[in-house]
Amino acid sequence: MLESRIKKIIKLLEESDSVNEIEISSWWRKVRVSKNSTNHSNGQTQNGPKTERIMTPVPDTALAQPLAVPAPSAQAQASPERKNNWVSIKSPMVGTFYRAPSPDAEPYVTEGQEVKPGQVVCIIEAMKLMNEIESELAGKIVKVCVPNAKAVEFGQEMFVIESIS
Repeated sequence: MLESRIKKIIKLLEESDSVNEIEISSWWRKVRVSKNSTNHSNGQTQNGPKTERIMTPVPDTALAQPLAVPAPSAQAQASPERKNNWVSIKSPMVGTFYRAPSPDAEPYVTEGQEVKPGQVVCIIEAMKLMNEIESELAGKIVKVCVPNAKAVEFGQEMFVIESIS
């Protein structure tokens, strides 16, 4: 299955005049395909696609855990009513944000709702995998920052929680 995806990437790269390199990272694998790359051993240029597979272990916690980071002072200045005990839950990955487990289900959390550590607050779909994102702390949801079914970037603020711990 991975080989067929790589072949499709190589074909896209060969057909493109403007793209010279594509790199895709997924879980514990990283694949980089490039054309017109320099051979570092002898300094010669190689024509045609080159495939490189780099495998780097990543701790499981880095993949499934949300990042709970205190609000930066720049955000506090932009929002003067922001309190010191407010904490952001940021996206641990790039993907599509979903507030509920299915389109017809109730959202996992709503503004004003109390949450406990380990409680699922949303799902992020990444590479056709549904990743449940859990709260790392107890508190009350102050704000839901992302609309349902919208794309999120790594590190993007998804929720603001008033911490009670």
